[in-house]
Amino acid sequence: MASESTLLPPMTEKVNMNTAPYINRSIQKRIDKSLVYYRKQNTSEIRKRLTELDLEWDTERVLKANLASVVLLSSILGLRKSKKWMILSGIASGFMIQHSLQGWCPPLSLIRRLNVRTASEINEERDALLQLLKERN
Repeated sequence: MASESTLLPPMTEKVNMNTAPYINRSIQKRIDKSLVYYRKQNTSEIRKRLTELDLEWDTERVLKANLASVVLLSSILGLRKSKKWMILSGIASGFMIQHSLQGWCPPLSLIRRLNVRTASEINEERDALLQLLKERN
């Protein structure tokens, strides 16, 4: 890269930068509440929560799975029913490109409203819980 400044957002911040502030605050409050709760729990409960976090889908995974499903389904329908269904594949592909470049696409707004967290947000909770376990040992 020739320059430090770029039109593309940092990979770790692109979703948060393009999410409504009230949604970011809501997700952060949920993380904070979880940490307060688990500070009062035993080691076994904390480990269970860490396992849950390992299985939690982040925004990238949810978005990719949904867009891939739309592309697959609309391609099948386009081949079997009507070529007009192929338009949906093009739209979903456009959303994937838009998200890769800008950190936002229309489906992401819905995903964030459903309280799906970014990998960074999940890792924030995980790291805090791991630190808590470390302090107890």
